[in-house]
Amino acid sequence: MARDKILSVISVVVPVFNEEECLPEFLRRVQLLRMQMSPKNDLQVIFVNDGSSDKSFDIIRQASQQSTHIKAIDLSRNFGHQIAVTAGVDASIGDYVAIIDADLQDPPELIQDMYNLACQGFDVVYGQRVKRSGETWFKKLSAKAFYRLLNQMSDTEIPVDTGDFRLISRRVADKLTEMREMNRFLRGMVPWIGFRSTPILYTRDKRYRGVTKYPLRKMIGLATNAVISFSSKPLLVLIKLGLAFLILGIIFGIALLYLKLFTNVVVPGITSILISILFFNGLQIVIIGLVGTYVARLFDEVKKRPIYIVSETINL
Repeated sequence: MARDKILSVISVVVPVFNEEECLPEFLRRVQLLRMQMSPKNDLQVIFVNDGSSDKSFDIIRQASQQSTHIKAIDLSRNFGHQIAVTAGVDASIGDYVAIIDADLQDPPELIQDMYNLACQGFDVVYGQRVKRSGETWFKKLSAKAFYRLLNQMSDTEIPVDTGDFRLISRRVADKLTEMREMNRFLRGMVPWIGFRSTPILYTRDKRYRGVTKYPLRKMIGLATNAVISFSSKPLLVLIKLGLAFLILGIIFGIALLYLKLFTNVVVPGITSILISILFFNGLQIVIIGLVGTYVARLFDEVKKRPIYIVSETINL
């Protein structure tokens, strides 16, 4: 296909962690997409190997040797999904940057439709799921509740039922690379940047092969990171909770003092006192833990370490 008059380049960023079972099919579909695109557009695929322990990087290396539009970044260890995406966006040079996982839950073919929408004047086109195939009811329900709770707590409106699957313009990508915080939540950082955005509705497929790389532990970590990164309301809630218990304690103390001085009513004994002590001690531990989480995030940022370390690049 002749590509001597390229008008737009789309850089597709693909974070990879132990996806050897999915990569051959993903490569086939992406290469087919490239062949079907207009001769005025070009597609480059940037795979970011996030410390895979299987043959993922060998598959990527072999594909990159056969075609220069396949590019690769090999990170020195596993830094996490959000950091891997960041490394790919940093290395991208396209007029538009698409972000997609290699497990084929999000269809690569939709990138063309995203680009068509972007050409209508949108800087961000994000995939919004109308149906999630192959996922448990718990994951669907928890994801739905999470985004709605996050929007209640955050000053930045984050589209519901979305992931990292999206296409962003060059100016959005450039602003994203300027944001160097260690604890990243990209699906909140992109809306924070602003500019015109629009959804594209689609049905999310079940994973092509292999097992999910986001078990419950990582989902909880991502949710915690999102809340801490985009809201200080948990601290305000704790202040209000503390004030409420303070007022309740004062009222309860006055009532006990009145009973002691002016009546013959016996003040409740050791059981109620122990229950109160246990409850308030538990509450204090939760409050200290939450405040400590915010402090730990500050500690991560002030160290000014690099977000990631690159071991090797191919075709970049």
